[in-house]
Amino acid sequence: MISRLLALVFLSLMVPQLSAQSTAAWENVVVGKENYVTVRSIQKFYGFSTMRTSGSKLILEKKEIRVEFLVGQQDVWMNKIKFVFSFPVKRSGNRYLVHRIDLVKLLDPVMRPYNVGGRGPSRIDTVIIDPGHGGHDPGTVSPHGNGKEKDHALALARKLSLQLRKRGFKVGLTRDKDRYLTLQQRVDYANRFPNAIFISLHFNSGGGGRAQGIETFTLSPKGVAHYGRGLKASDYQEKPGNNNDSANVALATAVHSNVIKATQRTDRGIRRARYSVISGVKHPAILLEGGFLSNRTEGSYIARSDYQDRLAFSIAEAVVKYKMATERAPKR
Repeated sequence: MISRLLALVFLSLMVPQLSAQSTAAWENVVVGKENYVTVRSIQKFYGFSTMRTSGSKLILEKKEIRVEFLVGQQDVWMNKIKFVFSFPVKRSGNRYLVHRIDLVKLLDPVMRPYNVGGRGPSRIDTVIIDPGHGGHDPGTVSPHGNGKEKDHALALARKLSLQLRKRGFKVGLTRDKDRYLTLQQRVDYANRFPNAIFISLHFNSGGGGRAQGIETFTLSPKGVAHYGRGLKASDYQEKPGNNNDSANVALATAVHSNVIKATQRTDRGIRRARYSVISGVKHPAILLEGGFLSNRTEGSYIARSDYQDRLAFSIAEAVVKYKMATERAPKR
């Protein structure tokens, strides 16, 4: 039952409706210097049967798929999994608008992962696992005696490696012991492998010890800022990882949804960032924050072997689902 539920969360978002797409026309709207499309045209293109409002939410629905846009904000839920758009959803008269970057770089990869483009995950057989921090860099240190991020990340990486190997994947670890690596060394290691994806493992801190939950980061597309700050001139520079913008989101969707369901922790969403370790990797890449080590309760979970087991199992299952979804051909 759990396996079917997890498959529904990810794979049910991927059902193409090509008959609807063949007759749909995009309604393009320019607001200032930014390009948007109407939600009505999104409804038609992907074959959603209904579009309705409920308070500040705009809801699209069809069989097994529900998308909720929070109008005026960047938060979006697809089958109850949270995504953070790069731009707020707008209302203009009687029309609702989604920025074209969010359509092309987020919504479409979730709906149609086989169409992710770029170098893409054509035939994935290798997973590069990157346990964050190490050596003289401990990462987050629990103020409640629940250990150091570097140690928990390495323990999780070892468990994940075993789970992936059981499923037939080749695995590379950027570090397999407590040692320091620069971000560039991690990137260089990952880029040695063909047919790979990259998963960087971390545990979070912040919020004065009150923050909790799971976050998954993908590289910000060109022209999109790092999460939580404004645009800089450097944000308009193409990074090697931007070649896989769509594949990054498809991978993040699979992993994030599985981890949320497996751990039952707070869903803080799939977000955009310009972390160096995912900017330079040439493969589809994500950075997973598996909970807040700075939070007393969540930190106690993170330090437990059984919690790490659940994380490892759910990530490995997600990699299988991602491979299946991105390698299958669209229905004709």
